[in-house]
Amino acid sequence: MTVFDIVRNAILAGFGVQEKMKDFVEDLVKRGELSESQGAKLVKEWSDKADKTTTELSEMVTSIIPMALEKMNIPSKGDIEVLNEQLAKLSARIAAFEGARDSEKIL
Repeated sequence: MTVFDIVRNAILAGFGVQEKMKDFVEDLVKRGELSESQGAKLVKEWSDKADKTTTELSEMVTSIIPMALEKMNIPSKGDIEVLNEQLAKLSARIAAFEGARDSEKIL
């Protein structure tokens, strides 16, 4: 299971909990233990807190992954792009060198 799968499952579980919380509050309102405005306020507060937690979790994972990749010594996309540019330049220099050498053979 990848980190992405873990985060996705946690977020989906959070949505399920959020739905259960909403049902629970609606049940309290129906039984008269909470007013509709109190219930709506409670659901909103809980929803806002869940959204904030989801955002914080996403930011945390986003910052942790590059650090983990760096510790594992895995090259980044930028590192690979730099290497590809260097390889293209070297290939062009080799082709130019071989072209110059071939033209000297003709003379």
